Amino acid sequence: MRLLQIDAFTSEPFKGNPAAVCFMDGARDDRWMANVAAEMNLAETAFLSPLEDGWSLRWFTPAVEVDLCGHATLASAHAIWSENIRADEVLRFHTRSGVLTAKHDGDFIELDFPAKREEAIAAPAGLLDALGTANASYVGRNQFDYLVELPSEAEVRALKPDHSVLRQLPVRGIIVTSRGSGRYDFISRFFAPGSGIDEDPVTGSSHCCLTPYWSQKLGKTEMNAYQASPRGGAIRVRLDGDRVKLAGQAVTVLRGELLV
Repeated sequence: MRLLQIDAFTSEPFKGNPAAVCFMDGARDDRWMANVAAEMNLAETAFLSPLEDGWSLRWFTPAVEVDLCGHATLASAHAIWSENIRADEVLRFHTRSGVLTAKHDGDFIELDFPAKREEAIAAPAGLLDALGTANASYVGRNQFDYLVELPSEAEVRALKPDHSVLRQLPVRGIIVTSRGSGRYDFISRFFAPGSGIDEDPVTGSSHCCLTPYWSQKLGKTEMNAYQASPRGGAIRVRLDGDRVKLAGQAVTVLRGELLV
């Protein structure tokens, strides 16, 4: 089976978020896919199987299967086109979050994802202490994650969370965000120790929440976002009704064969 490692949401190797993409040669059970993802030990491994009208796509972290993943979907689209496997102008991915699409937008690949709006909540016990802040200006939650807004970019960048406490919270992950500076409208970081990832380098699915949130606050539907992890990565986002368009670039860094 063909197996690639791709850095997503970046135009440079060793930046952005790495994902493995596995082109399946037949049916495999969930345990097998979980074992491959654990072996790859990346934030996500994507498993692609061809269908008549597109692809079946599933995503696994080293610990769990997830319902939505942006960077591994971007990596999958890049892999299909760069390996000349299909020449479809629009790729259709059948996933646990419905049908997702990808298309070229100049040098970028644009993904069409569902918006995942949050609702305001009281900060759960232990959340802010675990993040290492008492300055949250907003706390919300959607079906996947907590969303925490901080007053400044500097505070977001300086966070050093206690992942052992965050791991106990009953959510996929915690999005921390603030207004951006320079060319970026907002920045964010994403912590998901309960899903096997202490800090995700660049998270497409978190921007399904961040995009409608900042669109309402800033009065814009098109924005530039930056995820301020150590690797870092940029995403162009656009709110389109109940959909979010995520645009980014990707680079293949490894190509090989899975032998088992």
